Amino acid sequence: MVAKRRKYTEEFRAEAVRLYRSGDRSISAVGRELGITPSVLHRWHQEQHQAEQAGTSRASVKAEREELQRLRRENEVLRQERDFLRSAAAYFAKERK
Repeated sequence: MVAKRRKYTEEFRAEAVRLYRSGDRSISAVGRELGITPSVLHRWHQEQHQAEQAGTSRASVKAEREELQRLRRENEVLRQERDFLRSAAAYFAKERK
C-alpha cells in the first residue's frame, strides 16, 4: 500500500524554516520535532532562500515554476502539430504534381 502524500500549508512551511534558521539545532532535530523528514525541510529552506534572493515569496516562485512547466509542455505540443502540418503539406504538394 502506498502512503498518501501529506500536504502542508505555507504557514507551516514558513514556520518550520524559521525554526531551523532561528536556533542552533540541526535540520534533522527540527524535522524530528515537527514530524517531517530532513530532506523536506531542506527543500523548503532552499526554496525560501531562492525566493528571498529573487525578492518574492515561495508561493510566487512555485507559481512561476509551474507556469513555466505548463508553457514548455504546451510549446512541445505546438511544435509537434507544426511538424505534422508541414509534413502533410509536403505530402499533398508532392501528390499534386
